[in-house]
Amino acid sequence: MQQTTNTILMIRPVNFRMNEQTAVNNYYQKNLENTLPKTVNVKAQQEFDAYVDKLKHIGVNVIVVNDTENPNTPDSIFPNNWVSFHENGNVGLYPMFAENRRAERREDILETLEADGFLINNVIDYTSAEDEAVFLEGTGSVILDRVNRKAYCALSPRADEDLFIEFCEDFEFFPVIFNANQTVDGKRKAIYHTNVMMCVAETFAVICLSAIDDKKERKNVIKHLKDDGKTIIDITEAQVNNFAGNMLQVKGADNELYLIMSQTAYDCLTKQQIETLEQHTKILSSSLNTIEVCGGGSARCMMAEVFLPKA
Repeated sequence: MQQTTNTILMIRPVNFRMNEQTAVNNYYQKNLENTLPKTVNVKAQQEFDAYVDKLKHIGVNVIVVNDTENPNTPDSIFPNNWVSFHENGNVGLYPMFAENRRAERREDILETLEADGFLINNVIDYTSAEDEAVFLEGTGSVILDRVNRKAYCALSPRADEDLFIEFCEDFEFFPVIFNANQTVDGKRKAIYHTNVMMCVAETFAVICLSAIDDKKERKNVIKHLKDDGKTIIDITEAQVNNFAGNMLQVKGADNELYLIMSQTAYDCLTKQQIETLEQHTKILSSSLNTIEVCGGGSARCMMAEVFLPKA
């Protein structure tokens, strides 16, 4: 089993904007006042293209698929929420909270991967849960330790406990369940996706421990990470607000490991945090300001990791 992959699927946006349907519980989204939607999309495309170029430059195999004009899907740039790819050839399809995000799931994207020589043995489809208003948004909601077969999930309106446990049974992961909160207008509210406050890499984990208000739950998460030999790099809620939890480790050329993050995330890290990270991995950052402000997601959300075997 591998924790990191060299192949990443990314979706180039055509109608990127702030999605009013996701803003109800994604407190990181903001409307860019006085900016035309077309301008927002062009800026997002520029950030996307520069990001892809940086990934390719370090030797990451990036499969770019263009979004479609119809249906109009403003968040298609975040494919990791609707699909996950696994080493045994399994693919997971996930139920999405926002109705206008459900159209992001595209059969032709799976066909593109198969045409590229990847093997899909089995599609495990949870999307019918949408009929019951039950959601689990892929590797946004679920952080996978693929080597140690553990899955971490912060429960939220977009991460249902029962469905998460079903996922763990189907994909053979041990579930580690907790609640993670952020302060919004003086109140503690659920963080919408686990991957904004936690990242598990080969030898370390970046996590905002103070987001886990329940001490028993916090101790349990720490125990699992430590038992699996992970160095824990604790980040603050202010750093989470700057997307420092939204990172992903990938393999570049010659299996060199890189931790991918936005420039905003990198800039908010302390010197000591950067030094600790660099003992484990190289760091690559890219400016994603428009995507972060309007989309409320960052570098990790834009990458769907492809672990599928080659045919």
